Amino acid sequence: MNVVILAAGMGKRMQSALPKVLHPLAGKPLLSHVIDTARGLSPSRLCVIYGHGGEIVPERMQASDLVFAKQEPQLGTGHAVMQALPHLDEEVPTLVLYGDVPLTTSNSLQQLLDSAGKDKLAILTVDLDDPTGYGRIVRQDGRIVSIVEQKDASAEQRAIREVNTGILVAPTAKLKKWLATLSNDNAQGEYYLTDIVARAVADDVPVVSAQPKAVWETLGVNSKVQLAQLERIHQRNIADTLLEQGVTLADPERIDVRGSLSCGRDVSIDVNCVFEGRVELEDGVSIGANCVIKNARIARGASIKPFCHIEDAVIGADAEIGPYARLRPGTELAEEVHIGNFVEVKNSKIAAKSKANHLAYVGDATVGSRVNIGAGTITCNYDGANKFRTIIEDDAFIGSDTQLVAPVRVGKGATLGAGTTLTKDAPDGKLTVSRARQVTIEGWQRPVKIKK
Repeated sequence: MNVVILAAGMGKRMQSALPKVLHPLAGKPLLSHVIDTARGLSPSRLCVIYGHGGEIVPERMQASDLVFAKQEPQLGTGHAVMQALPHLDEEVPTLVLYGDVPLTTSNSLQQLLDSAGKDKLAILTVDLDDPTGYGRIVRQDGRIVSIVEQKDASAEQRAIREVNTGILVAPTAKLKKWLATLSNDNAQGEYYLTDIVARAVADDVPVVSAQPKAVWETLGVNSKVQLAQLERIHQRNIADTLLEQGVTLADPERIDVRGSLSCGRDVSIDVNCVFEGRVELEDGVSIGANCVIKNARIARGASIKPFCHIEDAVIGADAEIGPYARLRPGTELAEEVHIGNFVEVKNSKIAAKSKANHLAYVGDATVGSRVNIGAGTITCNYDGANKFRTIIEDDAFIGSDTQLVAPVRVGKGATLGAGTTLTKDAPDGKLTVSRARQVTIEGWQRPVKIKK
């Protein structure tokens, strides 16, 4: 099977310099959704027709299984498919898709392909309560004989509710023949792909149809309003799938998945959470409200409290994170680690049952088990040019307002007094303190404001 994806349109109503098909839905370009769906059908050729925006479309979408053909100028859908002809295998059918119609499912497309077989023209159609503006599917004795555009339809034809979505499958050799006969003798001066229906009827090629399970599978994007509408439809579909899998969602209308989210049993997710990239939540994980989680693996029983930001991190079983915690790339937390409010962890490994409960920065550090990191603690890992690592061994106690100037090591069971600035290694099992001696000045008086 060949697949041709039409993605050359300007999208004037998007009011943007970015080509329409590159606008994001659920965190990835509209065109990427269509390409991914097409790949699920295992095509032998996958050709993208681009035009508006120049080379930015092939630059963003480049992959070994894609070929690109430029349509310049843009003279209609029939003209767009013509640009793909040199790349198509005549021995197999050709499926035509649209780069701005992102939600068509592979199941619906497979039904269309099955209807087409190897020698029929098959059109994906849909019944609309209000078909205004769409090309009507005209049938005789149940067979499709033509597609009539709104402006050309009679009153009787305008009453038809079955409309053309533009998605079709055609035998490639015949498609090449039909395209060669298209005319642009119309008000728009364009070559319309829908005109091949009349050519097929004239050649006694059966014109058949298939319909998707839902109308939203055929909806396209021509404006930011429509893009926002499809975003909510897509997110609600994801939410419904999660609910069917047993995930508890506080409000299915207030979740955004911009990648893949896999959940175990008894997972709960509060409102306004955003999941990006690849996120895995194991059994019993709870996610508080307003969290943003990207490319993370969170083990069983972990609790992520509200307003946490987590990126490229691994969180161990029964850990407690937040609220208002930030885990940056390279963070690996073992089981029962506690990271509290306004604590930032970056490129660090923290072993089991260690705690940093408030107001701390742990960067480029290796932290052992059962370590307590007091409020206000900072690992000073950057000298303005290079990053250095801090080692804190098992059972260490780091007092509040401590600065660990890396590279430095805190020994097993060591205690650092509050306010310490550690520039040398602290030995195992001993108290290390580095602070100015406390002095009380006798007879000192607080300054008062001078009256003018």
